[in-house]
Amino acid sequence: MADFLRQRRESLSPLDVGLPPGKRRRTPGLRREEVAALAGVGLSWYTWLEQGRDINVSTAFLDNVSRVLKLDETERRHLFLLAHHRPPAIHGRAWCALPALVRRLIDDLALRPAYVLNLRWDVIGWNAAAERLFGFEARDPLERNMLWMLFADNSLSGRILEWNIQAPQVLASFRRDYAQAPDDEDMIELVETIEQRSPAFRDLWRRHDVHGRCQGRRSFHLEGIGAVTFDHSTFIVDEEKHLRLVAYASLPDEPSSERFECMLVSEALNTHRATLSASAPPA
Repeated sequence: MADFLRQRRESLSPLDVGLPPGKRRRTPGLRREEVAALAGVGLSWYTWLEQGRDINVSTAFLDNVSRVLKLDETERRHLFLLAHHRPPAIHGRAWCALPALVRRLIDDLALRPAYVLNLRWDVIGWNAAAERLFGFEARDPLERNMLWMLFADNSLSGRILEWNIQAPQVLASFRRDYAQAPDDEDMIELVETIEQRSPAFRDLWRRHDVHGRCQGRRSFHLEGIGAVTFDHSTFIVDEEKHLRLVAYASLPDEPSSERFECMLVSEALNTHRATLSASAPPA
């Protein structure tokens, strides 16, 4: 930690932090007293921190030092690990851009419905199998939110078997994400809007129940197929941006699962043929 802080301090010039350059500087970069003053911390405490002494410093102390030394998020995390032996809390916000590699990953899961959620539970990407199961494309983009779809519009929840059992688990899972950004206006607006729309949501939300991560099995009634049961789980694809991939896999060796997967294969072939036909040169 001593080497890390000293290197970052010496890499900055007074001009970088709005100080006059001065005439006599025996060492490069900022002085310790300048860092302490700009961070609003005691010189002795900052000196001891930079010397790597065994002292207890607050999160606010480390954040102030990170700000003055112009540490990026990765460097800030590194400082917290060195000083506190644990990473800092990541500031929650709803990221809306889907990384290209994640796009390729979910498209490769041809027989597995998969979609990507941000912190607010907006669905920012999905594959063809998930489209067949959830019908994202027909929705207004503002309502392409999994919490909205499950509680404010019964076209999805009405197809989920044993929804009364599933709903408390889903909402408890969302509550953990909400706790990471309790002052975010978009998150607050989402909850308030669904409360007005769904008495069931309002009742569950005000219970403040907390459960484990929402995963396990979920059954859907699909037109022309019947009940199809899926194992489902959530995987973190970008922790700092709070992006998670939700994947469903229909149960093996079940007739309804086979019918669902055959339907996906057939639709994929039809789409491929249509694409080839559209791109073919005229005869």
